[in-house]
Amino acid sequence: MSPDNRATKVVVVEDDPEMINLVKLILKKEGFDVTGAMGGRDGLEAIEHDSPDLVLLDLMMPDIDGWEVYQAMKANDTMKNIPVIIITAKAQSIDKVLGLHIAKVDDYITKPFSPGELVASVRKVLADQQEAT
Repeated sequence: MSPDNRATKVVVVEDDPEMINLVKLILKKEGFDVTGAMGGRDGLEAIEHDSPDLVLLDLMMPDIDGWEVYQAMKANDTMKNIPVIIITAKAQSIDKVLGLHIAKVDDYITKPFSPGELVASVRKVLADQQEAT
C-alpha cells in the first residue's frame, strides 16, 4: 500500500497481451492495482493519465521501443521520478549493464521470469523509492 492507503499503482507497458495478463495476474494477487498498455505510445498515455507508483517496461515493441518510452518519461517533469523496471527477452549482459548503469533504470528482469522474481523486484524497487523520499 502507498502512504495514502490506496493500492500501489503499476503500469505494464508491453506489446504482448498474454504477458500483460500474466503480470496483472501475479501482481493483483499481491494487492497491486495494475493497468496494462499495449505498446509504447499507449504506455506513455497510460503513465501520464494514471500517475503510477511504478512502471514495468518492455524494451522490444513495434511502435515506440522501451528505451524511447524511458527517455520520454525522464524528460517529463511529471513522470521523471516514477521508478522503472525493464522486462525484456534480451538477456545479453551488455543490455543489462546499459539498463542499470547508463540509463539508471531501477531494475531489470529477463523473460521468462518466475512470479516470485517479479514480485521481489517490484517490492524492492518500491521500498528503495520510499527510502529515497
